[in-house]
Amino acid sequence: MEIKNFRAVHDKDYIFELIEEGEHEQQDFKFAISDSRKIARSIAAFANNRGGRLLVGVKDNGNIAGIRSEEEFYMIEQAAEMYCKPAQRVEQTVYCIEGKYVLKVDIAPSKARPVYAQDDSRNWQIYYRVADENIQTPEFFARIWRAQRRRGEMVAFSDMESRLLAFVAEKETATPDEIAKAVHASKVAVEDTIVRLCSMQLLRPVHTSGAWQFECETPE
Repeated sequence: MEIKNFRAVHDKDYIFELIEEGEHEQQDFKFAISDSRKIARSIAAFANNRGGRLLVGVKDNGNIAGIRSEEEFYMIEQAAEMYCKPAQRVEQTVYCIEGKYVLKVDIAPSKARPVYAQDDSRNWQIYYRVADENIQTPEFFARIWRAQRRRGEMVAFSDMESRLLAFVAEKETATPDEIAKAVHASKVAVEDTIVRLCSMQLLRPVHTSGAWQFECETPE
């Protein structure tokens, strides 16, 4: 296959080194791009975390299949600009590896989280990269991220915060529903409190046991 409109980089050692890392929090393999909406979820998930890269034309087992056409380049571009909200900018580089072409897509971390992408019903959702998966996150994570950008603000420390922190510290990790039941408060009130405690760097979200939970921050 000839990628007519792109100048390919010939650096197979570099690509083999990346593939050797496997899929992880900042890297994902894609055999092919066939749906801009779906690939937008990967872009959004990386942008909401620390950024990352896609290696397109690489199978899950690390074997190089090569991209099939230039259309995949344009579908990535469409995913970033049309199916991410706000639109994202990505950097794409084509590598020629033993006669096959691998497309490396670099995604920068967003300075204005959250970045949304559409689910299968075309509803806008927040996605976040966890290990080698793109995980959908609760909407109130947007409030957590906004609050974290206002860390300098003074926040009153209440009995609710004390009871919530004591419960989470004892349990190590807890979901908002578990916290609400333990402290005898509504889920809305608990989410409001979690947002405040995350902004104070006393709590942080973690994805464990298939669910978003919260744990106490440990001083560095």
